[in-house]
Parts: sequence; C-alpha cells; structure tokens
Amino acid sequence: MREEANKQGVYGWVRNNPDGSVEAVLEGEFEKVLKVVCWANQGPPAAKVEKLVVIWEDYKGEFSDFSIRY
Repeated sequence: MREEANKQGVYGWVRNNPDGSVEAVLEGEFEKVLKVVCWANQGPPAAKVEKLVVIWEDYKGEFSDFSIRY
C-alpha cells in the first residue's frame, strides 16, 4: 500500500493488526485516495482480501508522508 500511496501522492499510514486485518488512514485529493482504496480492494499478489470497509472523513492535513506503522 505504501508504494501505491506514494505513486498517487497520498499521505497517511497503514498497519497490520494482530487479527490479520489491515488498517489504514489515507489523505489527499479524492481521486487519488480513491485509486489507493481501489488498489486495497485487490491488495498485493499474495493477499487475500475478504472485505473492505471505508469510512470517509473530512480532510485534516495531518500527514506529510505515508508510513508503515508497527
């Protein structure tokens, strides 16, 4: 996701949760964020995406890059 977010110019973070789910916060231009969300619906080649939940919020301008949180 970080590679796709950087490609699109989207900021925020992503992390793997202990239960196997993935959580992310994305911000940027709507169309670019939407491209990353669509990518996430497929995931990388080895991923098995069963469900994608998207919660849209107002832009806050909190991030200046995209990081992986551990």
